[in-house]
Amino acid sequence: MSGKTLTKAEIVDAIYEKTDRNRGEVKKIVETLLRIMKDAVKKDEALLISGFGKFEAYGKKARRGRNPHTDESITLPPRKVVVFRLSRKFRAELNPE
Repeated sequence: MSGKTLTKAEIVDAIYEKTDRNRGEVKKIVETLLRIMKDAVKKDEALLISGFGKFEAYGKKARRGRNPHTDESITLPPRKVVVFRLSRKFRAELNPE
């Protein structure tokens, strides 16, 4: 693993270099796309990007936990988590036989 993280600014730069749009337009488009994606997940809608994967949010119930510093037993509140599942096509590209 390389440990490299692709940032939003790097995505904007990559799209800018491959299109005839100015950087400001590209940034606005990327931010609009991300806002649409976030809004879908917040509304508990599955977000499917064909050939890439699916994002889904689901609720986790409250559960018992432990404070690692004090060993005290605590109750963790209910919360939402997001999972991402790769598409079969993308999984095959990542793990060629």
